[in-house]
Amino acid sequence: MQMKTKRKNSDATGLDALAPSEEQSRDALHFRKIIAARKKVAEAEQELRDAVQAARDAGDSWTVIGAALDTTRQAAFQRFGKTAKDSESQGTHPRR
Repeated sequence: MQMKTKRKNSDATGLDALAPSEEQSRDALHFRKIIAARKKVAEAEQELRDAVQAARDAGDSWTVIGAALDTTRQAAFQRFGKTAKDSESQGTHPRR
């Protein structure tokens, strides 16, 4: 009589128990779309940060930048002022 032994290091996800020949496979299309969308969001966020920095470098006030972002100057400064170059050289308060 032969004894069956259990693997001590079995996969906690249960993937070890799947039989690819018996399970229906799915396309990873939606997974890839999510990853692509996240990449686009990151790129758009960087573009927005660059645009805000360019506006600050050109002398635009936080009031103007806030208006462009459809928010207050304080909210614009809180979101972008910490990375703006002038926050270090001109203190931490938003300039009007």
